[in-house]
Amino acid sequence: MPVTDAPAKAQALYDARRTRVPIAPFTDDDPSLGMADGYAVQQELVKLLLADGDRIIGYKVGLTSKPMQKVIGVDSPDYGPVLASTVYRDGDTIPLDRFIQPKIEAEIVFVLGERLQGPGVTITDARRAVAGAVAGMEIVDSRIADWRIKLADTVADLASNGAMATSSRIVPLADLDPRLVGMTLTRNGELIDTGAGAAALGDPVAVVAWLANVLGENGIALEPGHLIMTGALHAAVPMTPGDVFRAEFDRLGPVTVRVSTDTEEAS
Repeated sequence: MPVTDAPAKAQALYDARRTRVPIAPFTDDDPSLGMADGYAVQQELVKLLLADGDRIIGYKVGLTSKPMQKVIGVDSPDYGPVLASTVYRDGDTIPLDRFIQPKIEAEIVFVLGERLQGPGVTITDARRAVAGAVAGMEIVDSRIADWRIKLADTVADLASNGAMATSSRIVPLADLDPRLVGMTLTRNGELIDTGAGAAALGDPVAVVAWLANVLGENGIALEPGHLIMTGALHAAVPMTPGDVFRAEFDRLGPVTVRVSTDTEEAS
């Protein structure tokens, strides 16, 4: 039976997260589903996850680069919550058995210093509210089979968020221009991609303003301490057992994660 309502779709995604068995895209059964439908499902899924004792400690913003928007067929970003249970530190081992089909992306992460709520938030407002930036990596994952996602599918699935890892050193924005922050990504010591902050909506701070305004439409504010992932600076890279990824950011420094083997316990 096709899933037809938001709570049932959310339950299907919730079950897929627990069993690590992906589901068919919702848009296979109903190609007319759009962004609003995706957020309706996301809201129901978040209720289920918070009922398990998790909590929201920030947000990820996806589709912030023009190439990714073109792939999905949209002209604006999307967002999803970051859950406390999915946050790792620099140097941690990422357990593959928590995911279905994970990939890794390096991106600039902001730490909020002041409450920020739209509508009407400008880039200047956002810059003032940000305490600083840290080096980050996002582990994207899809509970949708074979990454066959359209917009409604990824939005429903927490914007395909799986986990994140950040460095501990917070660099104030007064000390850098996020647009000009360059990044190199290596896997097992070999360079695999590069990027720069301007890939994220032209200015990662603009991502924070966009998010605050979109959330503000629903009466939600960004709170002090929230982590904001501002979008990938390169194409996502599949993760395999034993990989060691290191993203080195200009001015922000490095963040490193190790991917667990099939047999080891994650640290």
